[in-house]
Amino acid sequence: MQIYRNEGDNMQVKQWISQEEVEKRIAVLAEKINEDMGMTPLHLVGILKGSVMFMSQLMKHLQMPVTIDFMKVSSYGDGTESSGNISIDLDLSEDISGKCVLIVEDILDTGRTLFKLRDILNKRGAESFQICVLLDKPSRRVCEINADYVGFEIEDKFVVGYGMDYAQEYRNLPYIGIME
Repeated sequence: MQIYRNEGDNMQVKQWISQEEVEKRIAVLAEKINEDMGMTPLHLVGILKGSVMFMSQLMKHLQMPVTIDFMKVSSYGDGTESSGNISIDLDLSEDISGKCVLIVEDILDTGRTLFKLRDILNKRGAESFQICVLLDKPSRRVCEINADYVGFEIEDKFVVGYGMDYAQEYRNLPYIGIME
């Protein structure tokens, strides 16, 4: 088991899901998306910053024409709990009307962020709208929302790595780890 320590604090990260397991599961998710979508063009919307590694890996396995865009939405600040206050810090740069949209998010936790995004983006006229998450924590859900594609369903632990952070650190870890 790998342990990562940040010299600046007393936190350590223990590897929970290996890089190999994560990348294997992402390939399986992409196969399912390929089956479901066929060659229908797909517009990926990555939710910054946590989805970057996940979305990059996912795109490598998609076979249909793919376009991408990003949104930056925040609800955590520097804490480990969602504040419940959602802000859109960076909006889409392209119109999504008439497009098949796949939101790509690192983690579905309380559901507040994706619940709000789904409402906002549905009003923009997408032809279809689906959600793909690397991690799902259904035990924490406070809004009625589910992902169409889920990498791993996990218990209620604060995770970092593979794009996910704690106070903007640990995103570069190639695995998913648990903060201790």
